[in-house]
Amino acid sequence: MGETTVTTREGHDRAAPHSVADEMAEGNGRVVKGLLRRMRAPRRPRLWFEILLIAISYWTYSLIRNAVPEQKAEALRNADWLWKTERSLGIAVEESVNHAVNSVTWLIVGMNYYYATLHFAVTLGVLVWLYRSHPGRYAATRTTLFATTAVALVGYYLYPLAPPRLMNGNDFIDTVLVHHTWGSMASGDLKHMSNQYAAMPSMHIGWSTWCGLTIFALASVPWVRVLGLLYPVGTLVVIVATANHFWLDAVGGLMCLAFGFAVARLWYGTFPYALPRLVPVRGRGGLLLPVKP
Repeated sequence: MGETTVTTREGHDRAAPHSVADEMAEGNGRVVKGLLRRMRAPRRPRLWFEILLIAISYWTYSLIRNAVPEQKAEALRNADWLWKTERSLGIAVEESVNHAVNSVTWLIVGMNYYYATLHFAVTLGVLVWLYRSHPGRYAATRTTLFATTAVALVGYYLYPLAPPRLMNGNDFIDTVLVHHTWGSMASGDLKHMSNQYAAMPSMHIGWSTWCGLTIFALASVPWVRVLGLLYPVGTLVVIVATANHFWLDAVGGLMCLAFGFAVARLWYGTFPYALPRLVPVRGRGGLLLPVKP
């Protein structure tokens, strides 16, 4: 279609201020912006959809994580390099912590069960709490968690890493095997169900820090907020004491979490916790109205 023209007093033709193509482009732009606004607008999450989404996402995460080839030789070389790096930095204390905590039976047994259960239980609990108490912030905060987990899969593929307890030539203790506790998907008979060389990054740290920050930012009870901050700290001690991770695996988990927050910030235009607290309006199709924090 040709460009629309107008004739000036002098008889010369010139382009109209807006051609048909320009008008169509502007119209399409308005439609796209409108769709994006609707997609980003806070709305009461649908319970069935969220349950299905979480189930499918975790199944996909487990499938991909365990489908990454178990590159044992490379994973052990990477572990040796990481251990040497920590020594050069003066932070290679994992073996000492592992042995010290292992000498206290009740403590290490408790940590084994902590490692096996709270990783999932607390994360699901925070998601349920967000869904019920902060529906307007739920989608953005959940997106942060999902993006964090997704980028971790890239780390498992590009950087296979053996956990300390599987290293050659070191005296780390596999506390699950020694104390016969249930819990590690990479120990005993369960080791064939999980990729043993996916220690970097640590999603125990990524998820627990997400939980801790969410609780600290949104909870109203002071002691609950303090517990939120203590949770990732406790998790860090546990993953080291049980010889499942190096300190630097935790750094990798924090980097993944930073990526997750960046994705949510780009999509929603603000930090997830800065979104207004909203409550649903009955009979308004999931519409949410702002209330005071």
